[in-house]
Parts: sequence; structure tokens; C-alpha cells
Amino acid sequence: MRRPSQFSLFSQRRFAPFFWTQFCGALNDNVFKTALLTALTFDALNWTSIDRGMLNNLIPGLFILPFVLFSALAGQLADKFEKSRFIRLIKLLEIAIMLVAACGWWMRDLWLLIAAVVGMGLHSTLFGPVKYAYLPQTLARDELIGGNGVVEMGTFVGILLGEVLGAVLVSHQPWGIGLVAGGTLAIALIGWLCSRAIPHLPAPAPDLTVRWNIVTESLRNIRFSSRNRPVFVSMLANSWFWFYGAIVLAQFPLYAKETLHGDHSVFVLLLTLFSLGIGVGSLLCERLSGHQIEIGLVPFGAIGLTVFGFDLYAASVAYAGVHAVDALGFLQQAGGMRILLDCLLIGAFGGFYIVPLFAVIQTRCDRLHVSRTIAGVNILNALFMVGAALAGMLLLKAGFSIPQLFMITALLNALVALCLFLAMPEFWQRFCLWVTRRGTSTGVE
Repeated sequence: MRRPSQFSLFSQRRFAPFFWTQFCGALNDNVFKTALLTALTFDALNWTSIDRGMLNNLIPGLFILPFVLFSALAGQLADKFEKSRFIRLIKLLEIAIMLVAACGWWMRDLWLLIAAVVGMGLHSTLFGPVKYAYLPQTLARDELIGGNGVVEMGTFVGILLGEVLGAVLVSHQPWGIGLVAGGTLAIALIGWLCSRAIPHLPAPAPDLTVRWNIVTESLRNIRFSSRNRPVFVSMLANSWFWFYGAIVLAQFPLYAKETLHGDHSVFVLLLTLFSLGIGVGSLLCERLSGHQIEIGLVPFGAIGLTVFGFDLYAASVAYAGVHAVDALGFLQQAGGMRILLDCLLIGAFGGFYIVPLFAVIQTRCDRLHVSRTIAGVNILNALFMVGAALAGMLLLKAGFSIPQLFMITALLNALVALCLFLAMPEFWQRFCLWVTRRGTSTGVE
């Protein structure tokens, strides 16, 4: 019998309201952050005398900070309380934060807006453990890869649309600030309305005693996960992808401008292809895995991240364009399509890599500890992303070019993948079986 597609989940109440709730959250985060960064970059004198370069690094860092500080607490709360009610409370918090942001936009008060950035970071920190713990509690095992794939696709599409919409709205004169303030508040309200349709989902650990010491609980959380080898290796592998992605994405604006001689539209094109690739790769996981949790896709994804990351370096070195171009002009340059294809395939293989990892974490951890385990993932992700920012700055300061950063990251990915697969040989064994099975099913001897 033919199994239903992962897209059939959109017709079901147990999935669709949750999907649109998390999509609105990802969209709103990025509309707000991008609009603020765009305003500070192109209209700085009307906001502050603080150096723009410092603000462009400070604001994303302040957004990430709550993930480090409060993820352990968020994981406990998500395991202790019924999930649909907890999600609705988080969405009400988002509405309150966007009201603070609206005041900041209206009064042109940078510090109110920065407070809202921290608030949205806290909102995402609280939602993260619920987001990935909701799926294994709602979906059947053979639906989990498809459900994760759709959620990952939705997250990255939300990020991309948010970045584009934030930059477009705030640049619209003379109503840009009003459009951003009203738009972000409207998105928060839509997300809350969607959350009201999420069905009741019992708390897995209602008797849990919440520990408020964020330092000791964060360490306890990670120590607990480290006792489960497959889960902990999958957590580290997942966080490595965020390191890889953070380094690559952080270089895109300057890469588009200085290496490719492009304008802002070229940067948007690179970001679009990368995000589209992750969405496509995430959705294809269900088909490639045969509706099962297939960890053999993880080495497949890792190989692609190294191959196409290295080819992005080679394509950048070979790129011969010297004249300023927009997106259309870049497409007409020799070597331009190769660079875009590399960005697309890096994203696609990233999808193959992370979707099965989330499924492993969700299904092999203690079922009473799912949200706290996901909280541990978020802590590690935040730390790896901070490490990526520091590594990128140090390498650039040491004189490496942006294409060379792509090469170093691709080679590091091969080394890290080797270490991870030695630590958990099951990944590589399943990959060999998956390749053999795929070859047999397609008639390859």
C-alpha cells in the first residue's frame, strides 16, 4: 500500500496548527532582526552614534544569548506543562515583546528595540524545546522523518522570507518603520491564533521539580544526555552543522560584495539558494529514507557538505567577474551558475544531514526527557555558533580570504565527520547499507 506523503500532515489538526505557529515565529524573528539591522546600517545617524560594525555583531549575539542562559529552564518547563497551553503562553509573550518593539520604533529608541531583540531570543529559547518535543509525541515513528523535514523546510523558508520582508518593509519610505511595527505585531497575532487550534498534549513529566539555577541545570542537562552515546553524538553532529552554516552564512554579505562584485540583490540570491536547498533536502529525506529513520543519510549529507563546500572555494577562485553586477548580471557571468549551484547543494546536503539527526535525538532519548534533551541541543548550538563567529573573525584577521574560509570549513567538516562516525560507527554502517539498498532498488549491481 502506498504511504501518504508528508504533505498530508497539513490536512490534520495534530500537525497543521503547530506548523503554522512555528513558521510565524521563525518569520517574525527574522523580519524584526533584519529590519533593525537594515535601519541601523543605512540610517544610522537617526538612531545612534555607536559604531555600526559593533551593532551588527552585538545584536545577533544578544539574540543568541538567551539560548545559552535559559535553554535548560525552557526544557524543564516544556516537559512539566501541557504543551498546547505552554505554546499559547509563549505566543502571548511574543505579542507583548512586539508591543515593546513597536514603542521602540515609534519613539526611535534603540535600547527598547535591543530589549525586544533579547526578548525575541527568549521567546525562541522557550519555544525550541517544545518545537522538537511536540513531533515525537504526536507523530507515528514512520511519520517522524517526513514531519521533521516539513518543519525544517518551514523554518528555513520562514527565515528567508523574514530576512527579505524585513529589509523591504523598513526601506519603504516614508512608512517603513510603521510597516515593520505593524507587520511584526500582526505576525505575532496570527501565530497566537494558529496556536489556539493546537490539540491538547499531556505533559510527559508533570511531577518534575523545576530547578532554577541555570548554570548547574545546563551542566546537568548536558551530562544527562552524554550518558546516551547515540543521542549525544547526534547532538554534537547537529551543533557542528550550525557551526558550519554560521560561518558560511556570515560571509555571504561581504562575499557577495567583494568577491562577486555584487549588490544587495546578489547577497539575497545566495541566501535564497542556500535556504531553498535546505528546504528541498529536508523534504527529500522522507523519500530517500523510505519513511524510516535512516541515519545512513547523515554521512551522505556530510560528504556533500565537504564536496560542495570545497567546490564553492574553487568556483570562487575561478570567478573572473570584475564589474559591479546585480542579481541578473551575476547570472550572466561565467562561473556564476556554478557558485549558485554550490550554495543550493550545500543547503540540500545540510537538509539530508540534520533531519535524521533530529529524529535520532527525538526517538532514542528518554521519553520523559525529550524537551530537556532538545534544550541541551540548543545550548550546544548556541555555543557552536558563538565559536563559529570567533573562528571566522580570527581567520579573516589572520589574512585568509572568504573563499579560503569556505575551503577550511569544508575540510574541517570532513575531519569532524570522521571523528563523529568513529565515535558512532552505526552512522557509517547504515550509510553502506543504504547505498547498497538504493543500488539494488534501482537495478545497479
